[in-house]
Amino acid sequence: MKMPDGAIVLYGAEWCPDCRRSKVFLADQRIAYTYVDLEKQPDGVDAVLAYNDGKQIIPTIVFPDGTHLAEPSNEDLAEKLGLARSAVENTYDVVIVGGGPTGLTTAIYTAREDLTTLVVERSGLGGQAGITERLDNYPGFPEGVGGGELASRFVEQAQRYGVELLAAVSVSSVSQEGGKLQVGLSTGQSITAGAVVIATGSRYRRTDAPGEADLIGAGVHFCATCDGPFYKDAEHVAVIGGGNSGLEEGLFLTKFARKVTVIERGKNSKASKILQRKVADHPQMQVMNDTELLSFLASEDGHLRGVLVRSAGQERQIDVSGAFVFIGLDPNTGWLDGLLELDDKGFILTNRMMETSMPGVYAAGDVRAGSTKQLASAVGEGASVAMQIRMADSLN
Repeated sequence: MKMPDGAIVLYGAEWCPDCRRSKVFLADQRIAYTYVDLEKQPDGVDAVLAYNDGKQIIPTIVFPDGTHLAEPSNEDLAEKLGLARSAVENTYDVVIVGGGPTGLTTAIYTAREDLTTLVVERSGLGGQAGITERLDNYPGFPEGVGGGELASRFVEQAQRYGVELLAAVSVSSVSQEGGKLQVGLSTGQSITAGAVVIATGSRYRRTDAPGEADLIGAGVHFCATCDGPFYKDAEHVAVIGGGNSGLEEGLFLTKFARKVTVIERGKNSKASKILQRKVADHPQMQVMNDTELLSFLASEDGHLRGVLVRSAGQERQIDVSGAFVFIGLDPNTGWLDGLLELDDKGFILTNRMMETSMPGVYAAGDVRAGSTKQLASAVGEGASVAMQIRMADSLN
């Protein structure tokens, strides 16, 4: 496939949330690019495979110098493009680390209280919600709402109240100096804040089973919404993990694969009874409880060909062309490096006022120990922590 000389080329598909995010990012930065929709231009798949050593990874973005990025974050793109990523001011009343629903809700509330507010998001604004195909349990949307649409509404509302949004920038440190908080950014800029809210959310956990790392993007995935359509008409795919997420994603995958097998280590599923009934009644689904994943098996061409499991004391191979891992979430707290007190799973410990072990620093949403990891409650926590900051500000 011949591309225009000097053009940035983005290989993707309309069903891919990360592709949409990359397109929005490039458009927002007024960066010209050529888009190759792999569903309409299937010969582009060969280019994707060539750039990624035989792996199907999208978006794949190719630059005029011949280099490429596969599934890049907004920060990766910004660095590659040499974009300026600096906050307008050096001092803010509130700095919020994380631009998902929790952080954006906090920002809306603090800005409405005339507190200067900066949101710093290391990737794309909207968080996990922004890459979820559809949300059916968020109040006010009886027919459900697309995750991307809801995330866009959060962003637009924050902008309406004058919140400064800094995407593709990470926070590298938080410290106290002279009664104020200093927030260090990955760009080298230092921001002074009256209060800091950590709302960095969580990420999908890996199994660490043999073969997993080598097969990511070549049969092993962590997002059914992102990668499920690769398996249209596939004979058999597996889901690793039988909680609510595993069963929900398994049901979603039946839109594409002819058979979906859920592999659950526990003897009894932790999913809701409603989901268990839906799965039990679905003709394309099978659940294997009390089954341990031993390894992912690769074919000679480097793609997943099956999984090795142990069930009832016996090892067996299950032939699948795709495996989707949903075994829980890990908090995005590694960057804190001992700064705050965490629980044994790495989530931030807070008191009932959502204050952390460092004065002036709060935590809310999925990253906080004891949170419910649900969108509606994450939004509620965002509003609650904003009220705590307002009260603390009024007392000073």
